[in-house]
Amino acid sequence: MTSKIDFKEAYVWIWLPDATEPVVAGKLEQDGDNLVFAYGRSYLEREEAISIYDPELPLKAGTLPLLNNLTKPNCLRDAAPDAWGRRVIINRITGLKGDVAGSIELSELTYMLESGSDRIGALDFQVSPFKYVPRETNSATLEELMASAKLVEEGVPLSRELGQALLHGTPIGGARPKVLINEHNRKYVAKFSGSGDTYSVVKAEFIAMRLAKLVGLNVSPVQMVEAAHKEVLLIERFDRVYTKSRWKRKSIVSALTLFELDEHMPQYASYQKLAEIIRLRFSSPKETLKELYGRMVFNILCGNTDDHARNHSAFWDGKTLTLTPAYDICPQARAGGEATQAMLILGNNRYSQLTVCVEASAYFHLSEDEARAIIRHQKLIIEKNWDIVCDQANLSEVDRALFWHRQFLNPYAFEGLED
Repeated sequence: MTSKIDFKEAYVWIWLPDATEPVVAGKLEQDGDNLVFAYGRSYLEREEAISIYDPELPLKAGTLPLLNNLTKPNCLRDAAPDAWGRRVIINRITGLKGDVAGSIELSELTYMLESGSDRIGALDFQVSPFKYVPRETNSATLEELMASAKLVEEGVPLSRELGQALLHGTPIGGARPKVLINEHNRKYVAKFSGSGDTYSVVKAEFIAMRLAKLVGLNVSPVQMVEAAHKEVLLIERFDRVYTKSRWKRKSIVSALTLFELDEHMPQYASYQKLAEIIRLRFSSPKETLKELYGRMVFNILCGNTDDHARNHSAFWDGKTLTLTPAYDICPQARAGGEATQAMLILGNNRYSQLTVCVEASAYFHLSEDEARAIIRHQKLIIEKNWDIVCDQANLSEVDRALFWHRQFLNPYAFEGLED
């Protein structure tokens, strides 16, 4: 069963660098099975105008062609909801539950126009090219938001009030329950435990993010809080800048957009290719390559095999790209040894082994000795700080035993690695 709300177009609004108010950039329009974009004349005439993202949507007049057989511009899809947000929108719009709700398909324009306006990055979608009307939500406590998220997971239709409360979190990526939280001059993504979790996923992510910071990576700050007697992970947003009681927004594109890959083709994304893009198009390429290499190594050491191309992103200022802080470093459930990363590492090899990382070191402008030094350093820091960070997370002895040498420092990662 499918159900499509009949939106045929949406206007794309953008926060330009250092601006606290958006301007309309252009129109996204349905063209058969595709979505195509054209900049507005008034935007092209702006002296301070920047492209939403080069080379996908360069500052040119007319309808812009889609790249590589894409069905929509990837840089606009980056600002649309993913699995969790879409699930909330379907629940709120249709009121259906259970298997029936699972079979509903809404149009991409519907997801864009029915999701909250405080979305990741510097874009929003509106029905009007003249008046910007943010889709804000009523305030709600963490406890109320957690209860609402649980109802969505169970397939129970939300009341109008609860549906509005969860609206704020609909533009966020990912498949797990989460919402956006505003607290004075800070904005956070709040992640909850899922009803089907067999271990504390939010604690595992907290530990991984804290350890990633300790090994020297550029990572979003995280903290654990409690609501309704359950842990909630708060990740500080890096795409917002608070100034004089107003918010600036920073443009972001995912690595999937950098790769020019359709969202159904993530298996072709690779660290090797991302390193090449960094060498050609990023500011401070040498430092950025070392940072990316460290993240790749850490993902293997902590058991994060969900390092897909939407879990890497870059700031875009209209001219150059800069790697954002790391996020979504979440160790995945693992029964045994052998594992693979979501992104390829070298050639067609995606095995979660450090020997592959060492072999790939030259693509990151690192010698094999430098690569091994990074690995040794990270391993030492993880071992040295394991108990300290687990204590910060109030992790039980049972979960510590579950994580240690399974997700974190699994022996499979070190097989074949000399020294």
